[in-house]
Amino acid sequence: MAEIYTRDEVLGRYYEKISKKQSLLFCGVGTGLIARICDSSGVDLIGIYNSGRLRMNGIAAIAGNLPVTDANGVVLEMGEKDILPQVKNTPVIAGIFGVDPTRDMRRFLHKLRELGFSGVQGFPTVGKIGGQLRAELEQVGLGFKKELSTLQMARDMGMITMSYCYNVEEAKMIADAGIDIIVSHMGLTKGGDVGTTEQSPLDVAAEKSDRILRAAKDINPRIITMCHGGSITSPEDAAYVMDHSAAVGFVGASSIERIPTEIAIKQVCKDYLSIKLK
Repeated sequence: MAEIYTRDEVLGRYYEKISKKQSLLFCGVGTGLIARICDSSGVDLIGIYNSGRLRMNGIAAIAGNLPVTDANGVVLEMGEKDILPQVKNTPVIAGIFGVDPTRDMRRFLHKLRELGFSGVQGFPTVGKIGGQLRAELEQVGLGFKKELSTLQMARDMGMITMSYCYNVEEAKMIADAGIDIIVSHMGLTKGGDVGTTEQSPLDVAAEKSDRILRAAKDINPRIITMCHGGSITSPEDAAYVMDHSAAVGFVGASSIERIPTEIAIKQVCKDYLSIKLK
């Protein structure tokens, strides 16, 4: 079962790597097999959230933002039965829907800790939502501030905290709230069978990431800055964004588990189907 790490242990490890000019890699996983492979590969963090299960069952990950699953229930089940038993050396965080009005979030966070999670991230996130739905969620107390308050509760319990971010205004809120890790989210990952077909070019993603991450670092210079999604789909893409922004690492999900799996299995099936009978 995954070892539980304290917030200070995890952050200390990351600050040390950054001081040595080493980038960070966080992996969002949807199956125990992928978790075991990532763990043995020496990644810095493993994340579990509802869209991972959807993604690895052939459904576009963005469906994790829709009311098609009990996001917080799914992360408990995935953690206990699928992921945590396969991880030996890596901190694991849970993607939580922090504005869930059906749960006592403090009790929920304690349950996550008992299972073996070292931290939490905000996912599904209200930050992904705009328009009238977002405005009304904010008006009734189910908005981004509520989401951040749940992450703050986890931080006060000694857990690592991470938040996706889509714009500069919310980057400032994340930094003000004392969240440990901010991830500039460039949208649903491009490519593969259930990814988007169009996303902003890589240079635009790097520029936007830089604006978001620097806005947070201006408030909290110690915040860990990561990039994710959109047109960032390969190690070369991630290196470009890190070279052209304040990002010190990459959060991979579809680009780590879905797209490489699609490519590998399609190829091996082609190879088997090419066998000619004598």
